[in-house]
Amino acid sequence: MRPSEKILRNPPAAPVCETACGIKNGKGRLKKPHAFQTAFTHPALFRYFPLPHHLPYPADNMKKITADNLPALLAAALSEKDMSYILNAIVQFLRDGGVKRASQRFDILLDALRQNPELAETFGTQFHRWLASIHIYPALVGLGIFSRSGFAREMGIRIYERFMPSFKDLNNLRDVFLYLFHSQNDEKWLQTVSLHQWLSLYDILGRHSEAAAFQTASRHLEQARLHALEMLSIWVAAEDLEPEFTRLEPKLMEVDSAFVALHQEISRLVAHYRSGQTEHYDTAHIAVMMEQCRAQVERLRRKGTGAGAGSSVKVAHLLERLSQTLDRLTVLLDIQTAPDEKECRRHCVRLLESLTTAAVEQHSTTLLRRRSINMLAKSISENTSGHGEHYITRNKREYFAMLASAAGGGVIIALMAGNKIRITGLGLGDFTTAFLAGLNYGIGFMFIHIVGCTVATKQPAMTAARIAEHVEHKAGARAVEGKLAKLLIDVARSQAVAVFGNVVAAVIVASLAAAAVSARTGAPMLDAHGAAYQFKSLQPFTQPTLWYAAIAGVWLFCSGIISGFYDNRADYLNLRRRLTVQPLLKRLLPLRLREWLADYLHRHYGSLAGNFIFGMLLGMTGWFGHLLGLPLDIRHVAFSSANLGYAAVSDHSGFLYFLLNLAFVLMIGAVNLVVSFSLALTVALRSRGTRIESLSKLIDTLWLQIKANPLNLLFPVQPPAAAGGNGNGGGANGKAKE
Repeated sequence: MRPSEKILRNPPAAPVCETACGIKNGKGRLKKPHAFQTAFTHPALFRYFPLPHHLPYPADNMKKITADNLPALLAAALSEKDMSYILNAIVQFLRDGGVKRASQRFDILLDALRQNPELAETFGTQFHRWLASIHIYPALVGLGIFSRSGFAREMGIRIYERFMPSFKDLNNLRDVFLYLFHSQNDEKWLQTVSLHQWLSLYDILGRHSEAAAFQTASRHLEQARLHALEMLSIWVAAEDLEPEFTRLEPKLMEVDSAFVALHQEISRLVAHYRSGQTEHYDTAHIAVMMEQCRAQVERLRRKGTGAGAGSSVKVAHLLERLSQTLDRLTVLLDIQTAPDEKECRRHCVRLLESLTTAAVEQHSTTLLRRRSINMLAKSISENTSGHGEHYITRNKREYFAMLASAAGGGVIIALMAGNKIRITGLGLGDFTTAFLAGLNYGIGFMFIHIVGCTVATKQPAMTAARIAEHVEHKAGARAVEGKLAKLLIDVARSQAVAVFGNVVAAVIVASLAAAAVSARTGAPMLDAHGAAYQFKSLQPFTQPTLWYAAIAGVWLFCSGIISGFYDNRADYLNLRRRLTVQPLLKRLLPLRLREWLADYLHRHYGSLAGNFIFGMLLGMTGWFGHLLGLPLDIRHVAFSSANLGYAAVSDHSGFLYFLLNLAFVLMIGAVNLVVSFSLALTVALRSRGTRIESLSKLIDTLWLQIKANPLNLLFPVQPPAAAGGNGNGGGANGKAKE
């Protein structure tokens, strides 16, 4: 029999309990248990939340709760048990009904109380007496509202609670909720209990309770509610002093802030009801202040997630806490100022649902992480999206600018690949070789960005964020599939021309460099073994080449996230102003040059950091794979094309063999792009809380546009009517901004 289907009873006397007092030996006598055995057979360890020391532990002689015996068991428990103990048994009974039967079991409880007025009166009276004797206020201000200690400390507390749960003081309503609703599945079955069922239980307990007990509990609840209203409004007003908020919105420092005004209005309301006045308080002004506070929170969120302001986990955590506080104030105000008893009951049930949900989620690290980090993720995505616009070509001028930019990037990549071959041939240690290769890649990528050239595979992580932004802004709009399909075609065309520029330039420059070395030294740049290794590294069917290409795609995705993170960091720190007053720079550079440097580093901080870290990841992956004994390495389309050029000239391979390996290079590029774009688009959509509504409609629309103008996939050919409308739609401008 499952313990959760049985009402808890007092344990039998100690000598009868073998697990507590001893274990029978072969002669039927009890032998003294070892301390280790006693500790691990204690009944309290069979429950996730042990009962407090002043309540009896559950025993084995429990009876299953059914529709027939519920009244008798409940009546017996009411005569000798603590109310929190009884509530726990009822919750266990409902919990074990699961999603399918919890609502039915709730009806069993309601029917038992309806059919037994004396039982309902006893239950209602004892419940209200118990409610009047415990501390209500901590639950109203603590459950469902993040602490102000910050994300890291809150996360640490929740993790610690999993391994070392705190003692539950059942004279505190907050701990009672945590004691009753501790299972991760509680939220699921609680959602099956309807509002009508909760209202019915509320009505039964209220109508059948003794008037004195009910009134005492009501006064106690009102005092706690007014105290909570007062303290929560103080919390809201105190946010005017939060530096993180005043950084985003300097107007908060003004005296007539909405947060302060809300506190003042709620203070008047609390004073009104504490003075004993019976007439309802006019809450019209409070409602206006509440709306202004919520609007202010949304403005802070928009500024925190928009490019140019910068966000942090701390800002997101504090804004979520402020939003939760306003929500709790709203429901408490609704209860306090309800026009009639019916509305009051409805709002009380809303509060009950809020508290039970909060109790279930109290120790959820996933929920805390999702709510606190989502704003930071959106801010990073917003910065990435802004850079993604530079990678999209919409007209011929932008198209050829992208081609020239990509060709310039291909030239530099060919030189970087040649330098990598030289580093490998120095015969240094594995780590030193990998580290120097990473520096070669990282500094090379930074140089490509500084001179305004393009690395084709860096585009997907940026353009995916731009697509996600488009999906979010156009959600619910008409013809959204058509506009999104056009954007996808623009992105695909831009990717294609960038890859073409990188690959062609890298192959040509690498081939010319290999030929020049051969002509100068009289020996090929790569010996037979080196050329064979380069050709072998391109084989997709006999080598894990495509797997290595996928790893490179993951690093490409990470580089976009890193760029967005550091751009957000620059905005958060206000790097531009910091650098203009940096003591060392003030001594070395004049003001105008210092301002130019500060502005450049602020605007390109994320791109430079992302490029350098991306290069280090590419260079060090093979070393980590060798160190761990795992198949870890990278294949990048641009470097693979350059290596093909070096190997083809050094080995004097035939043209058809060269074309075959060039096809392998394009396969590597396809994997690079697909992996990085898929990851980036998924993260960007999730960070914005949006999704593509109808993928099938989007594919159909995309196919229709391609069929109507197939050349547009490769070259920006626009219909005459639209030719003049999209010329200034933003685009590449020949720059590799990330």
